[in-house]
Amino acid sequence: MARAVTTGRKDTAGTPWWADAVCYEIFVRSFADFDGDGVGDLEGIRERLGYLDLLGADAVRLSPFYLSPLADNGYDIAGPRAVDPVLGNLDTVASLVTEAHRHDIRVIVDVVPNHTSDRHSWFADALAAARGGPERDRYHFRDGSGPGGTRPPNTWLSATGEPAWTRVQDGQWYLHRLGAGLPDLNWANPEVAADFEHTLRFWLDLGIDGVRVSAAHAMTGPAEVGEGETGTEPFFDGERVHEVHQLVRKVLDEYPHAVAIGEVPLADPRRFARYLRAGELQLAVEYRLANTPFDADAIQATIERTLATATSAGAPAVWACSGHDLHRLAARFGGGQRGTRRARAMAIVVLGLPGLACVFNGDELGLGSSPSDDPRIPVPWEGNEPPFGFSARQDPWLPIPGSWAPLTVEAQLEDAGSTLSLYRRALELRGTHAAFAGTAVRWYGAPPGCFAYRRDPGGLVCALNTSAAPVPVPPGEVLLSSAPLVEGKLPAEAACWLGPVS
Repeated sequence: MARAVTTGRKDTAGTPWWADAVCYEIFVRSFADFDGDGVGDLEGIRERLGYLDLLGADAVRLSPFYLSPLADNGYDIAGPRAVDPVLGNLDTVASLVTEAHRHDIRVIVDVVPNHTSDRHSWFADALAAARGGPERDRYHFRDGSGPGGTRPPNTWLSATGEPAWTRVQDGQWYLHRLGAGLPDLNWANPEVAADFEHTLRFWLDLGIDGVRVSAAHAMTGPAEVGEGETGTEPFFDGERVHEVHQLVRKVLDEYPHAVAIGEVPLADPRRFARYLRAGELQLAVEYRLANTPFDADAIQATIERTLATATSAGAPAVWACSGHDLHRLAARFGGGQRGTRRARAMAIVVLGLPGLACVFNGDELGLGSSPSDDPRIPVPWEGNEPPFGFSARQDPWLPIPGSWAPLTVEAQLEDAGSTLSLYRRALELRGTHAAFAGTAVRWYGAPPGCFAYRRDPGGLVCALNTSAAPVPVPPGEVLLSSAPLVEGKLPAEAACWLGPVS
C-alpha cells in the first residue's frame, strides 16, 4: 500500500516525515507472543510487521521494553540500555528495526528522563552510600523536617496522591513525585545528563528513528526541589526541563530525520508551546482529545485549541485519543454498538486532521466495545476462542474475552464494513489522496450537534454528526464514511470525508 512518506531517508517536498504521519503505538507485552510464554515480545512484533504494512502505518512507537520490575508498566526502568529478557535482546531490537525499515515503517521508542526504578543500580548505590555521598547526588536525598527529621522535607504529594518522599534507613528522605518506586533523578548532576545522552545515542545508533519523552514536563534540580518548602503540589514544568529537551534536540539533530515527541500534560497552552521552541522538541502531545466528550462543540473546541497551540509554536499538531493507561476509545464512548459507532466517527475526524495521528494497538479493531476495556489486553489475531492467535499458551498474561471472536484481525480483514477495513481505507486515502494536502484547517457552519472542517489547500472536508438524527451531507464526493449514508444523509453519531471540495 503506497504512502506519502517512506523510509527512503528523504522527506517529502521538504516536509519532515513525522509532520503528517500515522504512528501505531504498541504496548509490547500485548501485541504478539512469538516464544509462547504468554507475554508479547519484540520478535512477535517483527513477525507481524506485514500487518502494520497492510494497515498503512508510517511508524510504530514501542512501549518500554527495557529491564524493569514492572511497578509502572515498564516505565520504572532498571536498565535503560538493557532489554527485558522476557521481551527479547539487543539483537531482537536491531532485527526489528531493520525489518521495519524494509516495510517503510519507522521505529520510535520511549525514554524516561525524570526517574529510574528503585531497582536501578544507581539507586542501590545511593542507598548504600553515606549521607552527602556522590551516589546520592544523582537523586534528591534530603534531611527531614521536624524533631529528628521524622517528617518529610516538605508537604508535596506524588501524582498518586501519596507523600512524594520516602524515608530510608539512615533517616534521609528521597523524592518520587510520580509514585513510589520511581525515584526522581537530579538533573543538576552532570552524570545524569551524560548518562541520558548515552542512552539516546545508544538507541539512535541502533537505527531507531525517534524517541517519545515520557513525563517531559517533570525533570528538576535541587534549586527547584527546595529546602523545607511547603505546598501540596509537586513542582512540575520548571525551567530545567527545557535544558533537558535542548540536550535531546542537540543529540537528535546529529541523526537525520530523527524526531523527539514529548508527553506534556499541561493545561496552559502558552506553557505547552514552550516545549516546541526552536532547539527543543519537534512534537508534543497533551492527550486533551482523549478526555473530550463525544460532543461536536467540545471536540471542535479541543481541535481548535490544539491547532492554535501548535501553530503558535511553528510545529505540527499531535492527535492521540487512547493509550495503554487510558480507556479505549470505544469504551470511553459508552461501549457496545454505540461506543463502536462513536469511536469509528472519531477515527475519521482525527485521521483527517493535519499533523501526527496516533493509533493505539487494537483501536483499529474496535476493541473496547465489550465490558473488558483494559487497553493492555492482548490483541486478538485469529480463530474462534482465546487466546485468538496471540500466543501458543491458553493463559496469556492478561485473559482475552471470548466475546472478542468477531473482533479478530482474521474476522475483520475481508469484511468491507469492519472497523479494520475502515482504518485501512482511511490510512490509504490519507497517504495517497491529493485532498489531504496542506496544514490549514477552516471551519464551516453546521447544524446543531455537528461540525465540518476543510483542510487546505487540498480541499478535504470532514463532517461530524454527534446529534441523534441524520443531517444533510455537505457538497462533494464522499470518500469515506464511518457509517452508511441514510438517503444521502450522514447518520447520527457518524463522520465522513468529502473531497476535494473547492
